[in-house]
Amino acid sequence: MSEKSSPVKYFLSGGFGGICTVVAGHPLDTIKVRLQTMAKPAPGQLPLYSGTWDCAKKTVQKEGFRGLYKGMGAPLAGVAPIFAISFFGFGVGKRLLQEGDEELTPTKLFAAGAFSGIFTTVIMAPGERIKCLLQIQHGDAKPKYSGPGDVVKQLYREGGIRSIYKGTVATLLRDVPASGMYFMTYEWLQKALKPIGENTTEMNLLKTIFAGGMAGIFNWSVGMPADVIKSRLQTSPEGTYRGVGHVFSVLMKEEGPLALYKGVTPVMLRAFPANAACFLGFEAAMSFLNWLAPGL
Repeated sequence: MSEKSSPVKYFLSGGFGGICTVVAGHPLDTIKVRLQTMAKPAPGQLPLYSGTWDCAKKTVQKEGFRGLYKGMGAPLAGVAPIFAISFFGFGVGKRLLQEGDEELTPTKLFAAGAFSGIFTTVIMAPGERIKCLLQIQHGDAKPKYSGPGDVVKQLYREGGIRSIYKGTVATLLRDVPASGMYFMTYEWLQKALKPIGENTTEMNLLKTIFAGGMAGIFNWSVGMPADVIKSRLQTSPEGTYRGVGHVFSVLMKEEGPLALYKGVTPVMLRAFPANAACFLGFEAAMSFLNWLAPGL
């Protein structure tokens, strides 16, 4: 990631990277949300899904492959500005923390990344709420929501803007530390992975894939517990939980600490390819923009 890249280029390239992320990773995101939000089975009954593969198989059997892409409209529509703002926020954070031409330490890279997480929450929270509500519709004959627009209408009718933004605090608790880890990991690995022999295009490509994929893994390692709480809060009927702390206490009491990592398998399976795709898209867009408008 070029230190001299303009905020405009960060913004545009981040948006393209985000689109690549959604297309590559949405099916496993759907599985993650369904595992996180499935009801606790009654005594003597089996859970709705036994795991990642079982959830994928049942979804495809009942709803076809399109079932894995449920709710993709909301993140696809929102992901370009979300990732654009995220990368822009990271660029701004780096500039605020950089003194002269110094190379930023991992701690400062983490802080700049965390700063970007604050930037995105305003868009991310309602987008996540819409996506999750659509993803938990299990091929019902008469689903409650017909699409993202219908979700917004019904939520607004039921509880106004506050209902649409339900889960904002949980989204912030997830995205601030996770974004810090995300950008720090990518930048650190890009610098640490020295090409063997000549600095070829192929080596740079492999380095970007690996650094981007590992950034995704570390991002979710930090953000997973808050994501489970967010999914529970955003998909629950009104009045079920009083807030983030209440969701956490109910989870600990009824299901134990492992509940905070429900859906971790599809998350980790998705994290590497989806975020490798993100940074490949980012770097490709940045190279194109540098060629198209070198002085921008």
